[in-house]
Amino acid sequence: MRWVLLVVGALMLVTGLVWTLQGLDVLGGSAMSGNAVWAVVGPIVAVAGVVLAGLAVRRGRQPSR
Repeated sequence: MRWVLLVVGALMLVTGLVWTLQGLDVLGGSAMSGNAVWAVVGPIVAVAGVVLAGLAVRRGRQPSR
C-alpha cells in the first residue's frame, strides 16, 4: 500500500507541475495553455501529491507492531 501512495503522489506532483506551466503559458500546445485556472489548480494538485508521497514515506519508517 505504501508504494501505491508514493506512486500516486509522484504522479500528482508531475501532473500539477505540468498544469501549472500550461496555465502560465510556459508549455503550449493545449487548450489549457494560458488559462489562469490551471495556474491555480496545478500547484494545489502538486502540493497534494507531495503530502501524499510524504505520508507514504513516513508510513514506511514506522516500526512494525
